Amino acid sequence: MGMDRKIEKKKGLRPKHYVFIAGGLIMGFLIFKLVSTAGTSTYRADRDKITISDVEQGNFKDYISIIGTVEPNTTIYLDVEEGGKVVEKVIDEGEIVHKGEVIVRLRNNDLNLQILNTESQLAYQSNELRNTLINMEQQKISNKQQLLNIDYEIIRLKRNYEQNQSLYDKGFISKEEYLVSKDNYELALRDRDLRYERMVQDSIFRENQKIQMNSSLENMQQNLAMVRQRLENLNIKAPADGQLGTLDIEIGQSINRGERIGQLHILDNFKVVAEVDEHYIDRVRRGLEATFERQDNTFELATQKVYPEVRDGRFEVDLKFVGEQPDNLRTGQTYHIKLELGQPVEAILLPRGGFFQSTGGQWVYLIDMTGNAATKREIKIGRQNPLYYEVLEGLEPGNKVITSSYELFGDNDRIEFK
Repeated sequence: MGMDRKIEKKKGLRPKHYVFIAGGLIMGFLIFKLVSTAGTSTYRADRDKITISDVEQGNFKDYISIIGTVEPNTTIYLDVEEGGKVVEKVIDEGEIVHKGEVIVRLRNNDLNLQILNTESQLAYQSNELRNTLINMEQQKISNKQQLLNIDYEIIRLKRNYEQNQSLYDKGFISKEEYLVSKDNYELALRDRDLRYERMVQDSIFRENQKIQMNSSLENMQQNLAMVRQRLENLNIKAPADGQLGTLDIEIGQSINRGERIGQLHILDNFKVVAEVDEHYIDRVRRGLEATFERQDNTFELATQKVYPEVRDGRFEVDLKFVGEQPDNLRTGQTYHIKLELGQPVEAILLPRGGFFQSTGGQWVYLIDMTGNAATKREIKIGRQNPLYYEVLEGLEPGNKVITSSYELFGDNDRIEFK
């Protein structure tokens, strides 16, 4: 009878051991995920419907993109100097006009009546002045005639007085007769002095009266000229060479004095007017450089004037051309302009995206090492331009970030991709 042989156990891992080990690893991984994601809200997103961008190290160009509109440097407003009814629009909007050309004709019947009344008053004053001048000349001749008669009478009385004096000295006439002739002669001399003094005073008065009447007549003539100028102002003329802009009138419309009806653009030089978000009001100043492209050429601008008033969240700036201007500039043309706010600097760059509207740039969803999920990461953003945000804290070059809109993600802390 033979002896039984002892069977030895095989050493090493058997297939069933691999099964146990794999199961243990899977169980451990599941337990790890459950522990690591405990208390973390998760949203499952379709990877094809989101945008993932790379965080880069690069040159940050500090500029903003604005839309500028070409306008002439000088615009003259057309204000009505004399009111009336529109009877003719001679030149239409957009046409080139020359200084002195009539743009609009008005009619004012009250002004015509005023001119007729002024002309009538002027004719009356002119006739009165002529009549007064004739009377003055006649009076002057009459005074001279009276003075001539007095001088003749004085000569006669003087001769009589001298004869009587000789006769009285010889005793041929009485003393009374002599004294009468003497008194008559002396009285005539005094009378002549008085008449001459009155004639001088009358002459001065008449000259003053003549000056006043001439002045009144000149005032009447100036008034008539002014009224006629008002009539001429019913023809609204171009104050300079340029292009007629807006012209807000219609035939038959009544226009009041001082009312603005349009504007004239002087085409000798242009500027570009743009609106900027109020966020940049402390950074935009005179002298900043700007550029825009047209027909494969780059043209340079510089900020010339910054308007401090903010309306609807925006403020205006005027930009002037530096160097060459584009050909065939037209009022109203628009250009996309890059306005430089500072010098380029080395920085961590995050591409712009819709996430900013949800987070305000305070945090992002950062893709983890597996590439299959993303978690919240707090960041700090500095400046921004139309392409990138400048990242100050929270991200490093090589990180991947969801930059599309976060509206569908809600308040979830973790995003997993399907």
